[in-house]
Amino acid sequence: MLTMQEFHRQYHEETGITFASLYPGCIATTGLFREHIPPFRLLFPPFQKYITKGFVSEEEAGKRLAQVVSDTSLTKSGVYWSWNNDSASFENQLSEEASDPEKARKVWAISEKLVGLA
Repeated sequence: MLTMQEFHRQYHEETGITFASLYPGCIATTGLFREHIPPFRLLFPPFQKYITKGFVSEEEAGKRLAQVVSDTSLTKSGVYWSWNNDSASFENQLSEEASDPEKARKVWAISEKLVGLA
């Protein structure tokens, strides 16, 4: 999110490119959970699906990603998109830490050094 904010700050006005981040929901059945202990892998997906209602399938997460790329109502730059339990997209509020411009600049500068651009 910090990187997206810095991309937006540095390039949006000049290029018109939209920069956004998103949380499509908890995709609890992917390989991302393969390192967790078996009881967690067994219990976490139903917990997300039936208790928190935050579970989404890989297919639904992909649809949400495609929506951010192609839906003309989601063209605002510098935002963090989320979906509610009714599958409606909304502009989520970044935490104070995730929207700190000084932190974003520091992450950007460190990243440039790490990849040899600075």
